[in-house]
Amino acid sequence: MITEYHRPTTVEDALSLIGDRSAVPLGGGTTLTARRDGAPIGVVDLQALPLDEITVHAGTATIGATTRLQDVVDSDVLPPVLRDLARREGPRTIRNAATIGGTVVVADPESELLACLLALDAAVTVARDDGRTELPLDEILGAPQAVAGELITAIAFPVGGRLAADRTGRTPMDRPIVAAVAHRGPDAVRVAVCGVAPHPVLVDPSAIADLEPPSDFRGSAGYRRTLASVLVGRVLADVGGDR
Repeated sequence: MITEYHRPTTVEDALSLIGDRSAVPLGGGTTLTARRDGAPIGVVDLQALPLDEITVHAGTATIGATTRLQDVVDSDVLPPVLRDLARREGPRTIRNAATIGGTVVVADPESELLACLLALDAAVTVARDDGRTELPLDEILGAPQAVAGELITAIAFPVGGRLAADRTGRTPMDRPIVAAVAHRGPDAVRVAVCGVAPHPVLVDPSAIADLEPPSDFRGSAGYRRTLASVLVGRVLADVGGDR
């Protein structure tokens, strides 16, 4: 139950509200407003902040934190693979509301978009009372408390290199059981997988046997490890990387 509502127009005001009150940031609201515990909650609506631009400069794409996922899908300056994986985050009704910053905060373990951003070595800009800093996306996904009381303002990543993704689901439009994304940049190949951990993770292709995926009605841990091995092999072949 929402008991307080604030709609700041500057990042500084938003930070003050988040820090001084028991309030949480509200992006698109697709997750926060779906809570069913009935606990009272204050929200700081971020929609009036100027954080919804997509820009590409000097080979680096920057997506503002309040950018809607549908805007990512529709962008003609972002990599086609990333745009397709953004489309897979949910139906258009959800994509029209959900934001890229909220996607990072929620850290859905089956998010193919987050796996793609991990493979791209994305950096997350975080606003704090003492200024702004950049943190690796994998650091935030592994410890979301690292940005508690702070505000994600943008996600940046390179747009060059070769990018490939593959997935297995019960149906072509279903959420993935396991998905893999590989990016070959000028210096290295990075591979990320979703569906094998509490959040999407970077993986060493030679150490997939060490993964400890969850088991559910769609497949056992062993099945998911096998899927991860097969899918990682495919995306590495697609980007021309060694296993």
